[in-house]
Amino acid sequence: MGEALFQLKYRQDWKQIQLLAAEMAANLYPRYKNVEILIPRPASNVRARQPVAELTEAFGKIVKIPVFEDLLRKKRNGKQLKNLTSKAEKVAALADSFSVNDQISGEGEWNFLIVDDLYATGASMEAACLALRGYPKVRKIHVAALTWR
Repeated sequence: MGEALFQLKYRQDWKQIQLLAAEMAANLYPRYKNVEILIPRPASNVRARQPVAELTEAFGKIVKIPVFEDLLRKKRNGKQLKNLTSKAEKVAALADSFSVNDQISGEGEWNFLIVDDLYATGASMEAACLALRGYPKVRKIHVAALTWR
């Protein structure tokens, strides 16, 4: 997984998407069968193609779960997390950096899975979950990361 993700993100080897999505369907999906909506964690860096968004879309197609790519948004505040060393610094830098764009029509609550590529301190995922917790259409939030530091 780690090498395939590296090739995707840093070598722009987009063929890795299907391999990674198939692995997620085989190894991740059985643990989250009650998930009804997939959300890619918004990227920190702007790119023409977003690897996590495309990977989540491919995974969603395999397991037949809708993906809402623009439901969770990240405000660009110009702060680079990679230069910060502690989780406390990262949490402070990410305060109020995520918002919810209500894309889900109708009433009801659903179980969400936020997909991310890398888990380091958990600060970004924590901030994303905090934003989603205020969304009235959330029943449960699950998170999954493909790799960790």
